[in-house]
Amino acid sequence: MSSDADMAIFGEAAPYLRKSEKERIAAQNKPFDAKTSVFVVHAKESYVKSTVQSKEGGKVTVKSEGGETLTVKDDQVFPMNPPKYDKIEDMAMMTHLH
Repeated sequence: MSSDADMAIFGEAAPYLRKSEKERIAAQNKPFDAKTSVFVVHAKESYVKSTVQSKEGGKVTVKSEGGETLTVKDDQVFPMNPPKYDKIEDMAMMTHLH
């Protein structure tokens, strides 16, 4: 992995390609629960980050980051990668690929 100084060659695009060192450290230290952090199919926004509230009978109730409570089929719920994998350079290191 290259340093932040090496990313300068990408100019204005650099922040979109990789997080800064400070942001990467903050992401690694952010609390994350792999069992409850998910992406859910959403009618208006395609997918939204959510937290699982309950599961029963093939339905999952989640609370989105926007505060909306949704009940969806369990096949519309996808596990989320830990925040430390945001903008990761090698996708083979990711836990989940969707």
